[in-house]
Amino acid sequence: MARQQNRLTALKVTKLTKRGLYADGGGLYLQVTPAGVKSWLFRYMEAGKAYGMGLGPTHTVSLAEARQKALEARKLCIDGINPLKAKKQSQMAATLADAKMMTFDQCAEAYIKAHQASWTNAKHRAQWTNTLNTYASPVIGKLPVAEIDTGLVVKCLTPIWESKTETATRVRGRIESVLGWAATSGYRTGENPARWKGHLENLLATISKNSREKHHPSLPWQHVGTFISALRLRKGVSARAVEFAILTACRSGEVRGAKWAEFDLKRKVWTIPAERMKAKREHEVPLSDAALAILDSMPSDTDIVFAGTKGQPLSDMSLTAVIRRMNDNDAPAWVDAEGKGVTVHGFRSSFRMWAAETTNYPRDVAEHALAHQLPDAVERAYQRGSQFTKRTALMADWSVYCGTVPTAAVVKSIRGVA
Repeated sequence: MARQQNRLTALKVTKLTKRGLYADGGGLYLQVTPAGVKSWLFRYMEAGKAYGMGLGPTHTVSLAEARQKALEARKLCIDGINPLKAKKQSQMAATLADAKMMTFDQCAEAYIKAHQASWTNAKHRAQWTNTLNTYASPVIGKLPVAEIDTGLVVKCLTPIWESKTETATRVRGRIESVLGWAATSGYRTGENPARWKGHLENLLATISKNSREKHHPSLPWQHVGTFISALRLRKGVSARAVEFAILTACRSGEVRGAKWAEFDLKRKVWTIPAERMKAKREHEVPLSDAALAILDSMPSDTDIVFAGTKGQPLSDMSLTAVIRRMNDNDAPAWVDAEGKGVTVHGFRSSFRMWAAETTNYPRDVAEHALAHQLPDAVERAYQRGSQFTKRTALMADWSVYCGTVPTAAVVKSIRGVA
């Protein structure tokens, strides 16, 4: 039996050049083509049918390696497995695995593409891309999403967890969402390593929401009249948009996107459609005489009320720039209680504090004016109206207050703080 095995030698394999099949034994053959190309072939029978499986060229696979491959194939035959079919299945599995392999960056891109239609806020869409590119991609972006584990997620978050906690919290949630999408899509299996509850909360310090919550710097309500007086000295569409936002207590985006078709000037009502509201509910804003005066001063040759030079809505930075220019000295004159330069959005807080501290209007009236949802579910169930009549009076009083300039002593005090 020994003579039937290992018939060939390495030297003989080198010297054989004539076309044909040269048996080594155990189903292993050296195959030489008419062109002199040499390769290894394993021949076997299954259910009366002959099969031949290539084991590789001689310049790559040595005689010893070919014998080992033939041995492994014979063992498969003993177990009733067709070696050629097993090889094809293995190749198909590898091809399928390659097709399914996605990097984290590819999954993040796919996730954002799948969900961005529901993100009406362009800034929110940009934040998703920017934060993942900045904090996740350098660590895990090019890695197969199936290989991302807890240690890698923590490596992304640790450098910013305490210094930029709010950002880090959002990055963690976004990584969790991307990995969740990858699992549902079949690109990874197992638990989500970015989940917080019962997992990352054991590895990262829990920082309370209150300690990481950042409010928009707001001007103390006592100084709003002085600010408005200074603002009205400034020309330009952006300055009028800032003033209109303050008088209506609306968000910057709502004002910048305002269209003439949304206004009923006879009824003195601005109806903001649900798709432009944060809460996705239509919001009616009563217009004071001062707000109407601003509208009357704006050109109506475009759909957008506060249009830029090309008829497009103003950018968020256009309104911010107005206040920054008003704070063009070394220390800002228009600052909040902590000395931070105020923002357009912060004037909503100024309005809310003014209403709470100087008027007798019910809390829910002021909350409706800000288009806030009442926090208590029971209260919301009974308070279904918009309090429009009372809000009309409230916004008229607010407009009068905004047009009231304090005494010179107060103005000097504000500048003194700066």
